[in-house]
Amino acid sequence: MRLIIILLGLGLATAIGLGTTWITATRGTNLGTLTIGAWTAKPRIGSAEIDPYSSAAIARSGELPIGAGDGIAFLATADDAKRPLDGRCDVIISGVTPAARFWTLTLHDRKGHLVANSLQRYGFTSQEIVRNSDGSFVVHVASRARAGNWLPTGGIESYVLMLRLYDTPVGVGTRTRRDAPMPSIATERCS
Repeated sequence: MRLIIILLGLGLATAIGLGTTWITATRGTNLGTLTIGAWTAKPRIGSAEIDPYSSAAIARSGELPIGAGDGIAFLATADDAKRPLDGRCDVIISGVTPAARFWTLTLHDRKGHLVANSLQRYGFTSQEIVRNSDGSFVVHVASRARAGNWLPTGGIESYVLMLRLYDTPVGVGTRTRRDAPMPSIATERCS
C-alpha cells in the first residue's frame, strides 16, 4: 500500500512539473515585464540578460525578438479598461508614442500571424500615419472601413496589437507613462 501511495505521489509530482514546464516554455513568464497602460513589453528579451523561461518560450515559438540595442516591442491584448481586443468591435488607438527614430503598429492574431484582409493592410509606420497638428494620431481598428488611419480586423474574434519602437530610450529603466507616453486603447462599440 505504501508503495502505491509513493508511486501516485511521484506520478502527480511528475505531471505537475511537466505541465508547468510546458506552460512556461509556451507562454513565458512575467519576469522583467514592463507594463504601461494596456501595453506590455519585456525589455530584456532581446539581450544577454534574458531569463531562461523567456528564452525557452522564444526557442519553442521560433520568433525573433528585437535586439535590446535596436528597440523594444510592446503588445496589447486588451484595451485600457481591460476588455479583450475583439475584431467585431470598433477600437480606437490614440495619442502619441515615446520618442523613437521609427515605429510600427501592426495587427496580429493570437498565434502571432498578421491578420488577413482583402486590402492587405497590416499596420502603420511612423512615416506613413496621418497625424493631427499637435503630432498625435488616431487609428481606427474595425471590421468596416473608416476614414483616416484604419486597420481592418477581418472580423476575427481576438487579436493582438504590436507597437515596435526602434532606436528609442525606452527600456529597462522605464517605469511609468510619463517616462514613455503610450497611446491609449478604447473600445467604442461592438456589432
